Amino acid sequence: MLGCRFVSPLLRDMGIGENLGADNPATEMKIPLQVNARRTSTIIHLFLTSCLLIPSFTHAQSSGYRIAGMVVSKNDGHPLARTRVTLSDTKNEQKSASVLTGDDGRFEFTSVPAGKYSLHGAKRGFIGSYYDQHENFWTGIVTGAGLDTESLVLKLAPSATIAGQVLDESGDPSRRARVTLYRVDHSQGSEEIRTIGNTETDDLGAYEFSSLNAGTYFVSVSARPWYAVHQPSEVGNSGEPASNFDRTLDVTYPVVYYADTPDADSATPIPIRGGERLQVDLHLTPVPGLHLVFRVPGNTKQGFTFPTLEQPTFDGSAPVETGPSRMVSPGVVEISGIPAGRYNIRLNGPTTNLEMNGVDLTRDGEQVDTSSAENLADVKITAQMSDGSAMPKQSVVVLHSKSRSNSRGSIVDEKGQADLPQISPGTYAPSAFGGGKQFSIAQISAEGAEVTGHTLSVQPGASVSLSLKLSSGSTDVDGVVKHSGKPFAGAMVVLVPKDAEGNRDLFRRDQSDLDGTFSLHDVIPGSYTLTAIENGWDLDWSQPDVIAAYAKHGQVIQVVGGSNLKVRVPEPIEVQAR
Repeated sequence: MLGCRFVSPLLRDMGIGENLGADNPATEMKIPLQVNARRTSTIIHLFLTSCLLIPSFTHAQSSGYRIAGMVVSKNDGHPLARTRVTLSDTKNEQKSASVLTGDDGRFEFTSVPAGKYSLHGAKRGFIGSYYDQHENFWTGIVTGAGLDTESLVLKLAPSATIAGQVLDESGDPSRRARVTLYRVDHSQGSEEIRTIGNTETDDLGAYEFSSLNAGTYFVSVSARPWYAVHQPSEVGNSGEPASNFDRTLDVTYPVVYYADTPDADSATPIPIRGGERLQVDLHLTPVPGLHLVFRVPGNTKQGFTFPTLEQPTFDGSAPVETGPSRMVSPGVVEISGIPAGRYNIRLNGPTTNLEMNGVDLTRDGEQVDTSSAENLADVKITAQMSDGSAMPKQSVVVLHSKSRSNSRGSIVDEKGQADLPQISPGTYAPSAFGGGKQFSIAQISAEGAEVTGHTLSVQPGASVSLSLKLSSGSTDVDGVVKHSGKPFAGAMVVLVPKDAEGNRDLFRRDQSDLDGTFSLHDVIPGSYTLTAIENGWDLDWSQPDVIAAYAKHGQVIQVVGGSNLKVRVPEPIEVQAR
């Protein structure tokens, strides 16, 4: 969306809006959001102006400012011809125009009124980007402020591709192997490795992830040998497995990370600058498949729980494809074809949902006692706006966990309610988002769980009723970033709450514009510290011990209650080096 400065980290946890802006991985998960007529008309308008190549920002304006410059490759600086450059008024995205660059990569817009504008470039084979874009923030172009807007350099990173083959132990292609792509992400203020795409290999064992942005990636593959035979062992009522069958073909493949390691912590990172086509081959090696016996809770009247396995992977976990499973006697389940390793075990039944985490399964015929499994919790959330207004439609509530696999979210109904069943025990930070805004938590209370600050501690098997009073904030904090007395563009501006621990929902960020100005929206009353950091986009800014080093040189401000207020920071914020 033109003029969009921010995509909420809340939705990233759920895969919503994961790739708005410049980022464009090969595969993305999308949850539809409302589409309004205004956006649709904007797209049509952009199409029309692009076709007409209107060089003047408005037909009626006969005088004004000039915005001009060159589009270049971010990698080597060579000019990019026939790049579509779009200029849009940040206050009214309907006011926009597009031009194509010449053979020398140059563009210009004439008769531009005084104001603030977004500048976006798009070209086949490159990642579309706004001027000096970082994540989903960018630097606005300001006219009428005595600034040079005629020698801008808009840099586009060439898209990259990771491709390769998955080969078995004989060097033959492995068909229908599942390849997963991960990327290092700092958008939530701490380093996370996120799953951003999956694909299957073709008949030649080949896979490809294209249109990748610059960054650091990882790749893994899971597959099963086509020739494997997992013969069931003869497990009797005693639960003891027999060993009187041929195990020659009873093998499986463990998950493999590039470069050919079964351990995520030992995976080799794949750095991409942009424009590369990297050949990343993965090799599968068979290992004996384990036959495991699980003693599970339940009864013949209500039924028994059934185990499923997940394997830890970076900041989350992934389901494990196993061989045949069967209940050999009441309360005794055998699962075969499992490679030795560490697993999380889920036990899902008609009346009980349990989990066991970090279980080492290494011996064939091992009996797994599930009596130590913890019950999963159920959380019911009621969210209301603190001023009594209705929540926007399609609002989302999220429980954040340090383990991304445990983070859960849901769209609230018209009553502001949401159910989050089968929550793992642990500590969570609630957040909410709706109507294009990130809400702040004005008040939090719970029955069945302990609340400390803005965090929720969930115990095994608990039935939790969580109540949230939310504030959309109505205050904008405006200011300017300077360095040695001059406006500084492109700095990451962070509004840090007085109590940074457990109050991630109170943080706000922006990027300083060409004249050094910034605007932080939807701030709720409280005490904050403003800081500006040069090249701080890969900084763990949400971690209290990290941001504290910068906040001590920042500027303390107080935001008081009120409606539709603007707070103007009286003194410039001095930018700090990363």
